Amino acid sequence: MVKILVVEDDVKLNQTVCTYLSDSGFQVKGCLGARDAYDEMYNNLYDLIISDIMMPEIDGFEFAETVRKVNRHIPILFMSAKDDLPSKQKGFQLGIDDYMVKPLELDELLLRVRALLRRANIETHRRLEVGNLELDGDAMTAVVSGEEIPVTTREFNILYKLLSYPNKTFSRAQLMDEFWGVDSDTSLRAVDVYITKLRDKFSGCDGFEIKTVRGLGYKAVLK
Repeated sequence: MVKILVVEDDVKLNQTVCTYLSDSGFQVKGCLGARDAYDEMYNNLYDLIISDIMMPEIDGFEFAETVRKVNRHIPILFMSAKDDLPSKQKGFQLGIDDYMVKPLELDELLLRVRALLRRANIETHRRLEVGNLELDGDAMTAVVSGEEIPVTTREFNILYKLLSYPNKTFSRAQLMDEFWGVDSDTSLRAVDVYITKLRDKFSGCDGFEIKTVRGLGYKAVLK
């Protein structure tokens, strides 16, 4: 399921946006400030960020700038009462992908979220095609050249995450936190075991390979 992080200090609006997007089929987490958002992003992998600009301590501009230093690809949508051109220019110069002016029209927000996910190749229906591999997130199936490859839920989710962000390196800790849980007592070596299994099961794929980034983690590289 696509995971969205909502950063908005207005409690009522935060809850409204989170509820609406959750009802639309997304997994959504709300944060009331940038510091909480940093903690969330450290412990979990998100597919899209929706952020206010005018927030206490750390505003949306600084937040977006920091996010972009560590993740160049995640879509960022600003929602703000600031309707002036300089604010919009500053946001886009910092690397955001879209900008909505409050008060929000929730139906329009949903359209923009889905458009951003499409551009980032993160489809809400969870379907990916890479070379001769087809991944269907709804059915949790992996098919290579017409033949279904048996996979566990965790194997599927790890592979889907890597292929959703080609060339992006994920650390063992990031993968462990998302697919085993933050409180798991399992060793980080378990990630290596699963990567070995995935390489073996999908050795017949012609569209990608999973590469080790020494000292960091793993990434999927398209051929």
